[in-house]
Amino acid sequence: MLSRFLIVILVILNVGVALWWMVPRADTAAAPAKPELGVATLELMPSPAASAATGDAVPAVTPAAAVAAPAVARPEDAEPAASTPAPAKPTEAKPAEAVPPVAATPKPVEHCASLGPFTDAAKAQAAQAALGADAQRPRVREVPGKSGSGSYRVFIPPAASREEAQATAKRIVEAGFSDYFVVSQGEEANAVALGQYRNREGAERRLATLVAAGFPARLAGGGNETPPTWWLDVASSSASPAILMQRAGAAQQQSLDCARLR
Repeated sequence: MLSRFLIVILVILNVGVALWWMVPRADTAAAPAKPELGVATLELMPSPAASAATGDAVPAVTPAAAVAAPAVARPEDAEPAASTPAPAKPTEAKPAEAVPPVAATPKPVEHCASLGPFTDAAKAQAAQAALGADAQRPRVREVPGKSGSGSYRVFIPPAASREEAQATAKRIVEAGFSDYFVVSQGEEANAVALGQYRNREGAERRLATLVAAGFPARLAGGGNETPPTWWLDVASSSASPAILMQRAGAAQQQSLDCARLR
């Protein structure tokens, strides 16, 4: 009987201890809350009874000390923290505006032409002067005449009488010239023939020596002779060959390779 009573007492004590451990204790410290930025924390002072029980001295709180205690700062009273200046936004470099390419000035087209024919060099030079600055790199060019029979002859025109022609022939011999004869009949009677040549160059050399000696010699082609002509070769980038021909008073204009005027 007594043993059963003791067993009941032990069961009751075990249940009571278990319940005591399950009930939260008052002295269990709550986890401190994380203080907010800019807000002063309030520390609780231990009560005098608790201090006496533990033996810790409790400083007397005077009214002055209470006044001096820092007031709890309200969030609206807190001075705003100095704001850190936001980093300056990098200025985006504007791409350089594309400069439109300057259109190259096209080089003027140069035309070259031969203007003529002119009956003598003086008329070709007059045509050059009429063109002025439009005639670039001008050149007066002679085109030799052509003989119908392919030969040239040098002679002194007929004299007024046979005696005068013979006197001229005598002076030619005294000057050291040979290869001559006095024409006795025909349209050129009393003329003095001084040589006949297959090419113009040889005839011109013979003519030059006679003229230098003071004789009125002339050059003629055998048969129907084409007289020499003169042409004006020009280059121009400001006027067309047709306009140059009109201004020069030429009857024709022929295309010319500009490389020949370099």
